[in-house]
Amino acid sequence: MAHNFAINDDVHHQQQGPQGRAVAKERSVYTIVSCLPIEADGRPRYRIRSKSENVERVVTEEQISRLG
Repeated sequence: MAHNFAINDDVHHQQQGPQGRAVAKERSVYTIVSCLPIEADGRPRYRIRSKSENVERVVTEEQISRLG
């Protein structure tokens, strides 16, 4: 499986609550800062940085979506 997003792409990230449940908070806009190696489970991972807060996260591809 290949990465579907590239460095500098802006994406939405849905916060995850306990046991993977989505948090009701509004989705945040992040920028992809690096594409990480695909892990043993086959899911592409990314390092993303918030556009509104001083926060970076490592997420799987299913946790982010394209803007618009």
